[in-house]
Amino acid sequence: MIQAVNLSKRYGSFEAVRGVSFDVGSGRVVGLLGPNGAGKTSIMKVLTGYHRPSSGLVTINGINVADDPLAVKAMVGYLPEGVPLYVDMTVGEYLGFIAEARGLAHADREGAALKAMGACGLDGMFDVRIDHLSKGYRQRVGLAQAIIHDPPILILDEPTTGLDPNQILEIRSLIRSLGSQKTVILSTHILQEVEALCSEVLILNEGRIVAQGSAARLAEQLQGDERLDVVLSGARLPESPEESLESRAGILAAERVEGPAGRLRLRLTAPAGSGDTAAEAVFDWAVENKLRILELKRERLSLEEIFVKLTGEDTEA
Repeated sequence: MIQAVNLSKRYGSFEAVRGVSFDVGSGRVVGLLGPNGAGKTSIMKVLTGYHRPSSGLVTINGINVADDPLAVKAMVGYLPEGVPLYVDMTVGEYLGFIAEARGLAHADREGAALKAMGACGLDGMFDVRIDHLSKGYRQRVGLAQAIIHDPPILILDEPTTGLDPNQILEIRSLIRSLGSQKTVILSTHILQEVEALCSEVLILNEGRIVAQGSAARLAEQLQGDERLDVVLSGARLPESPEESLESRAGILAAERVEGPAGRLRLRLTAPAGSGDTAAEAVFDWAVENKLRILELKRERLSLEEIFVKLTGEDTEA
């Protein structure tokens, strides 16, 4: 549905996007994650036909955005950062204006506005002036204008910036609902956004994609050795479990760490990709020693750790 091949975007001598390539299939929610200045907004402006690529190819449903940006805009709903609203209009007037700009027939505009309002939790606000709305509800109006022409693709740039925690949860819920019906590309530098909404993530740094895939897949690729945290109980706890465990297949090292009274807590290290083998070895060892496994947890890199590892940036929570 969306394809970028060696996409670059320059502003004068500054190259904001550097040879980026990716594919986004139908019905996906994909997050563009990166620090400020990573190139997220520039990519979105090219995808929506607002900026031409400096080089490379971008297609939406097979249409080259550089050749036919109007056809691309008809298929895309765009919410830029900082929602462009005319606050002296009512919600209905504004959405009617957007419907007209989108080329909807006069007879269809009010119905399209009401449908978009219903999808975005704006029922009953048709005659409310936008300047009387909270920031969270203004963001809902922004989402409504993005979907009023029922596009198959939504491109949302920092959709929760500046909202309070309750408003963030509300907007995320709306995006999740919309994502069940449409392809969504969402830019953010907030890690919780990606974890809450996205099935796949593209991590950008200095205009380049430094990693892409699901958070779990990226963790596996970057993890290195795997670690398991195990808590056991039994009538008779072994005095030196480390030596016998380290001889088992899939376990590189075992370390006894402080745990609850009357319990044995171990931290195990296994080669990358051998976590399941190590877990099976621990289970067999526990059975042989008449121990019960109370807890076995595989430790993976968090998305925050992945982000820092790839970008060298502190993240904003």
